[in-house]
Amino acid sequence: MRRVTVRSLLTFGTPLALALATLACGAAPESEPARRCNGEAAYCERRYDQLVFPGTHNSHAAKEDHFGDANANQLYGVARQLEDGVRLLLMDVYDDEGETMLCHGPCGLLGATPHRDTLGQLKGFFERHPHDVVTIIYEDHVPAAKLAEDLAATGLDALSYTHPAGDPWPTLGQLIDRGARLVVTLESGGPPPAYLHHVWDLAFDTPYSFTSPEAMSCALNRGSASNDLFLLNHWVSNGAGLPHAPAAATVNQRAFLLERARRCAAETGHVPNFIAVDFYEQGELFDAVRELNQQPSP
Repeated sequence: MRRVTVRSLLTFGTPLALALATLACGAAPESEPARRCNGEAAYCERRYDQLVFPGTHNSHAAKEDHFGDANANQLYGVARQLEDGVRLLLMDVYDDEGETMLCHGPCGLLGATPHRDTLGQLKGFFERHPHDVVTIIYEDHVPAAKLAEDLAATGLDALSYTHPAGDPWPTLGQLIDRGARLVVTLESGGPPPAYLHHVWDLAFDTPYSFTSPEAMSCALNRGSASNDLFLLNHWVSNGAGLPHAPAAATVNQRAFLLERARRCAAETGHVPNFIAVDFYEQGELFDAVRELNQQPSP
């Protein structure tokens, strides 16, 4: 009887032949895909203060959430922003008849969103995206204890990172591994609790009341230029200080964003860590941030 070999079976190219060949030679193990932190594998090894994060100004004040043309800084709400790639939220929080609300102007007149509802959307995002880190900068008009209550009620206190003063910042991968994927900062208040950082102890920023693209400077506004983090306020308001959607089409363009970010990096000695814009869906915010993050870590 003729001896059957793997080589002879392969000659016929049958499914059985292929299966036997795989068993004889040993199937190559499948490699696990690289983890992506905030969408990129390379970001997992970068420190938090070495990255640029795309952000939105008055993130909550969105037309989708029933804010009007006069005071809406965004078209889409926070849930859509997060899914689209926004990783910094600038939000104004007020007390409205005992409830913490996100407003832009008088809460009862110009639109308002319950703070806990928005935090619930963020919690849902974290559950769907376990490898993402998000930062909040609050313009806080309520005591820190009220914010802490809302964060605890939604379970986000357990996901919040506490940065020890003077320590190096962890990498995104380390934050994710620790389960500390939310960085919370306040413009006016601060700890306790320890995870509610006073933002100007950590960061500095540019002015934000520009009324034309040509006026967008890199001057120091708040905080110390020696702080670890740099917020680039990158939007134009109209003469009344209200949102100016047509200007976003200009200043959110990739070339304009990159030119200002690089100019401000040269003037301050610090690449921006956060770029906050109005109407983020206009222009190429995410492309510009991705290009800035391609530069070598300092």
